[in-house]
Amino acid sequence: MEALALKDRENQIFVKGESTFDIVCNKDSLAGAVSQRACVFCGSRVVLYPIADAVHLVHGPIGCAVYTWDIRGALSSGPELHRLSFSTDLQETDVIFGGEKKLTAALRELIERHEPKAAFVYSTCIVGIIGDDLEAVCRTIEAEYKIPVIPVKSEGFKGNKRAGYQAACDALFRLIGNGDTTGISKYSLNILGDFNLAGEIWMIREYYERMGIQVVANITGDGRVADIQRAHGAALNVVQCSGSTMQLANMMEEKYGIPSIRVSYFGIEDMAEALYDIARFFKDPEMMERTKKIVEGEVKTLAVALEPYRKALAGKKAAIYVGGSFKAFSLVKAFRLIDMQVVMVGSQTGTKEDYEELAAITDPGTIIVDDSNPLELTSFLTEKEVDIFVGGVKERPIAYKLGIGFCDHNHERKEALAGFEGMLNFAREVYSSVMSPVWQFVPRKKSAEHSG
Repeated sequence: MEALALKDRENQIFVKGESTFDIVCNKDSLAGAVSQRACVFCGSRVVLYPIADAVHLVHGPIGCAVYTWDIRGALSSGPELHRLSFSTDLQETDVIFGGEKKLTAALRELIERHEPKAAFVYSTCIVGIIGDDLEAVCRTIEAEYKIPVIPVKSEGFKGNKRAGYQAACDALFRLIGNGDTTGISKYSLNILGDFNLAGEIWMIREYYERMGIQVVANITGDGRVADIQRAHGAALNVVQCSGSTMQLANMMEEKYGIPSIRVSYFGIEDMAEALYDIARFFKDPEMMERTKKIVEGEVKTLAVALEPYRKALAGKKAAIYVGGSFKAFSLVKAFRLIDMQVVMVGSQTGTKEDYEELAAITDPGTIIVDDSNPLELTSFLTEKEVDIFVGGVKERPIAYKLGIGFCDHNHERKEALAGFEGMLNFAREVYSSVMSPVWQFVPRKKSAEHSG
């Protein structure tokens, strides 16, 4: 591997087949490395943001609210209060004298104007420095307006994005357990970790309903405060983005005895296995028969539709860099389904166990990287002569500057990529990107043809 890496980061990069698996991960980013990771505040914001009937108030400078405004692109089947970005816009005088009065006034105005079902108040770096007492302010407003007002302890400098997930889970846990569980079926579940990008949670809910399962709460895509408050009445927690909400599932199991299973909704294999795992959990023969019919019908239709894309894309190379490593497993399998080779895969928040699993399912020579940066990613993509790069908004410019196709698999996408239908959408998008005639005009293609 000729890729450029800072010396202190060399142990966070592994090439399968070159040595015994050993990678360092789950640590703070190296100073000066310009990590692709987000901060603690951003991590908490992306998890809580899709709760559509709550006010989300960022207590800090206006830049923090701008940075995360509409970051998830999460769709709602009803209210869209979550799409408004509110900030206390702290200034120099607030830093000197404190921002608690400003925060109190902002909460009163927002609650009176919008009548939300709850309010989340996010602390930012500056709040952690000046020491505003968010707990006290939130208690006062909660007593005054009789709605949950929850502080989200997400000062950005406290750690990385994973710490933000924990802050979000702590905030959600304060909501859970306060609602009426009457009428909840013994065949019921909560959907954790799906954020309803492009309406995907609606597709997943439909699968569950066809199986005969009641969905109690979406946590958090198209989420509602009242549903989350009664989520402790469900029989099972199904966790899609394990990095962001697995902590919440563990907390609910400890307090309420609700078991959880990890699933992925991406790709045929993982989507089918998710439905079968849930049917097996409920131990109902009729439910299992319904599940088999759903899977068989969807897979039969999909296999025929995927064939032309598979033939066209066979042998092309893909690179993956996503926030949560669990999604990367499914993407590797999805590319394999259309006969493409994954030559690089990494994530912002993976654990050693996650990377061990990635090493097990990838081909020799594949680069596996934790918490990468633009310089490294550029070098990996060039060295491996990648045809398409799958990532998020921060990875898009890297791909386009190199003249490489890009597929957005994170916050900003408008195409549903989960579920059986999503696999077809994914293949179609990859095909459109990789096979576009525009790439014949980019410098890397011209130089390769000239040298040949």
